[in-house]
Amino acid sequence: MEQPRKRAKPGRAPSPTGRTSRPRQAEVARLADVSQATVSLVLNARRDGKGATISEETRQRVLDAARTLGYVPDPAARRLAAARNNLLGVFSFTATFPTDVQHSYYPFLVGVEQEAAARGYDLVLFTGSSSGGAGAAGPDALSRVRLADGCLFLGRHVPRAELKRLVADGFPVVHLGRREELEGLAWVGADYVSASREVVARLGELGHRRIVLVREDDDAPASGDRQEGFLDGLARAGLPGGPDAVLRCVDPVAELTADRVRALVTDGVTAFVAEETDTGAAWRAVSGAVRAAGLSCPEDVSLALLGSPPPDLAREPVPMGFDVPRHALGAAAVRLLASMVAGEEADEPLVACEVRDGVTAGPRFDQLP
Repeated sequence: MEQPRKRAKPGRAPSPTGRTSRPRQAEVARLADVSQATVSLVLNARRDGKGATISEETRQRVLDAARTLGYVPDPAARRLAAARNNLLGVFSFTATFPTDVQHSYYPFLVGVEQEAAARGYDLVLFTGSSSGGAGAAGPDALSRVRLADGCLFLGRHVPRAELKRLVADGFPVVHLGRREELEGLAWVGADYVSASREVVARLGELGHRRIVLVREDDDAPASGDRQEGFLDGLARAGLPGGPDAVLRCVDPVAELTADRVRALVTDGVTAFVAEETDTGAAWRAVSGAVRAAGLSCPEDVSLALLGSPPPDLAREPVPMGFDVPRHALGAAAVRLLASMVAGEEADEPLVACEVRDGVTAGPRFDQLP
């Protein structure tokens, strides 16, 4: 899952002379061109012989990098790492606990709980994100998660500095959802790219030739993955893409008006695709604007949703799109975190999303060749 990096040779690293801060495991991992989990395994080698097998070449590369940087393990972090109590933390950057069974995070938590129980772990739920506690801003915002052996994090927007500090200290951390922008952070994710591409392919097969994606105006990785798959799907189907194919809205409900939808349809757009987010704003905007414009679906315009509809709209006609495997993702996150806590190397592949036909998309015979 890590992005390929150009391998650097430990002997060519800059001298640590003159630096004022302690070298971090993340720096050792970067120099040795391995994951931070591998660095942790090498530098904190288990003595019971039950740890993961690491090649001698990789082990030596890590040791050379540590020696070059002058890395010395943090004794406090080592003491914390040694104090196992079979507790896994779960922290959300979105107000989630206590939750409703219809909340979009609920299936994640079910998967987390069942997998944790199967592996003999209890869970600690950190709720500061909604109370101004551990989730509030500040240099020690996430310090309380160290009460657990490791922690899962959920949320679209995260405090990068605090998470980066945990990772650099060697504390086992797994983010539920892709976070490649934070180097060294382990994560599990769904294959939104492939699923979004498939949704576009199906719309193309139905005869749609002008398709527009409506998304929120932020840089969340999940949004980027959906847009990547959407645009790739257009390209593969030979359909027009470019800037006009994506509407980024700060406030989708306010910006995607009935008049704007009518204008787009008049200009040849026959299908709208919305991304799923925590707020469901993009889907609310699209479906609401189509109704307000007096357009029927799927006769006048087709709709698709890259994810599941907001819980309060679940009784409406099932939209074409795909379902996010939340239960499977929660379980995969626990498996990865448990492996990291145990000092074992592990990797979790992207979890496939199941594309659904729904009833909001229909054929466009007028656009078929």
